[in-house]
Amino acid sequence: MRIINAKYKTMILNLDPKFAPFQNQEEIKFQSFTFSGGEPHIKIVPDFDTNKKVTITHRLNSFNDLGLLCITVDALRRMDVKIIDLFIPYFPAARQDRVMIPGEPLSVKVYADIINTMQLNKVFVFDSHSEVTPALLNNSSVIPNYTFIKEVLNRIGENVKLISPDGGALKKIYKVSEFLGGIDVVECSKSRDVKTGKLSGFKVFEEDLQGMDCLIVDDICDGGGTFVGLAEELKKKNAGKLYLAVSHGIFNKGFEVLNCFDGIFTTNSFKDFEGESVQVIGLDQLV
Repeated sequence: MRIINAKYKTMILNLDPKFAPFQNQEEIKFQSFTFSGGEPHIKIVPDFDTNKKVTITHRLNSFNDLGLLCITVDALRRMDVKIIDLFIPYFPAARQDRVMIPGEPLSVKVYADIINTMQLNKVFVFDSHSEVTPALLNNSSVIPNYTFIKEVLNRIGENVKLISPDGGALKKIYKVSEFLGGIDVVECSKSRDVKTGKLSGFKVFEEDLQGMDCLIVDDICDGGGTFVGLAEELKKKNAGKLYLAVSHGIFNKGFEVLNCFDGIFTTNSFKDFEGESVQVIGLDQLV
């Protein structure tokens, strides 16, 4: 999927100075800072053609990031920019897409409602957690993880089995398999206590993996408990080398807990990882 089409005159505004997913594009200059009271602020340099479409890119990892986005759109509107696109690869609270117990919010809808008020021309998201996000988000377009996984296979080889960590990932992983020419998929499952979040009951629905290398594919790695538990079960089923590919790497417990894997792959959709035990495939190579 091409977000930036050469036949349209487009300006890029990268709100995160370390995140520039579109190369060789003219960028809008600005200054942003946070007031002592905690409010984000921006000053956009008015030296560009406001008749061009503007594509904003940002990594929304906090409500302050969302606040900066909101005031940026307001500033562009006041400069009479008519067409604004948005690229936010990791959609915040995408995992909070259902109310599990009374008293919890439907967080993904809160973020979607705020973004919808900006009346953007197009909102691009990379590998959304579920179909709930694009259903709630107006004018949204989801970029699949196909080219990401293809690049991972370029590095580890195609003689692998794709591992679906749970039922929620099945639909997407079969589409990945189809895109890659029909690579074998192994289905797995787990149980989670909705009150405590504790994981248990990992199952691999194949009796003998016969030493085949395995690539677990998922959208998000937070603490990594799902993948560690699954790796143990895969080894019991005679798996060969184990690899993990996640579109959005959070890794809040670090990489030491994931030392059961021979290779870990992610993108820079959530944050940058420098000098870490992970191979990062930049989104500038994928979009």
